[in-house]
Amino acid sequence: MDNDIIEKKNWLQRNLKWFLPVVIVVLFLGSALFSTASDAQMGGYATALNDDALFQDALKQAQQNAEVTKVFGTLEPIDQLAIIESNVEYSDNNNVVNLSVRVKGTQAKGRMDVTATKANNAWQYNSIKIRIKDPEQQIVVVP
Repeated sequence: MDNDIIEKKNWLQRNLKWFLPVVIVVLFLGSALFSTASDAQMGGYATALNDDALFQDALKQAQQNAEVTKVFGTLEPIDQLAIIESNVEYSDNNNVVNLSVRVKGTQAKGRMDVTATKANNAWQYNSIKIRIKDPEQQIVVVP
């Protein structure tokens, strides 16, 4: 007669056959749920990438502000990577936009917050503000 010790399998070893597929299905469904929620936001980024004038015109107005020039120096053009990293929210059939994009100057860097409305295929800026962290400061370009 054998006197071998019988080892008991732990819970994961006994239930791996059904546990692993369930975890995979739950992760897949979760990612599908979150991706549909962000589809509208992805459309906003695509619209923003195609509407370069929205960012560049706001940047021009900011560059004309004496306080912005004093703090930032000359502002660099906003590149497409900055647009992709930005927060963009379109509403009213893409005629109203709220966005926050990083800006960089020769002396400092910060974020530009813009609220604009499209009328006759041109953007009218309701608000342009530039903020920096260190020292914490906000410059109002368009009130």
